[in-house]
Amino acid sequence: MKCSEGDDCVRILLLSLAITAAFAALSCSEEKLKPSVTSIGIGQDAPTQESWNATITFTDGGKTTAILRAGYISRFAERRSTILDSSITVDFFDDGERRTSVLTAERGKVDDATHDFEARDNVVVVSSDSTILKTDLLYWNNTTQKVHTTAYVEITSPTEQIRGHGFESDKGLKRYTIFRVTGQATTKQE
Repeated sequence: MKCSEGDDCVRILLLSLAITAAFAALSCSEEKLKPSVTSIGIGQDAPTQESWNATITFTDGGKTTAILRAGYISRFAERRSTILDSSITVDFFDDGERRTSVLTAERGKVDDATHDFEARDNVVVVSSDSTILKTDLLYWNNTTQKVHTTAYVEITSPTEQIRGHGFESDKGLKRYTIFRVTGQATTKQE
């Protein structure tokens, strides 16, 4: 730029600087107005799916094997697990689709890869022949189709009451083993 007089050059230079400063101030203030984005709750810690008061039916070869109800279900895709909460109930069925047992618990967890299941807190299983299992922790192994625990258990059947630690059974509580019996009583069979 050529200026014939010094004052004009200074004014043009000051005007250019003022316009540049105004643009810079506007772009800075726009940045301050943009909301900040945080990653809290995004990723592995947040469920990819949630459901309230849900019922899920499990089938194998077109036959119902179990029906699960829960007050709250959250699925975590990255962890490949599903968390069950707020009072869960699972009805188990045999191949003829007759109910073999009912499990209730406060909460649980399903391994989505293996379909193994963990029930926790006030776990009660009632079989079709009125055998009752009570414990605070119970696992379902999908491969062996058996329930097991190392925790304390109480079993009441029409013929006996047994308490102990460690347990394994079929899902209908027909053939069960308590590994460390701490109490046993025979009851009258009617």
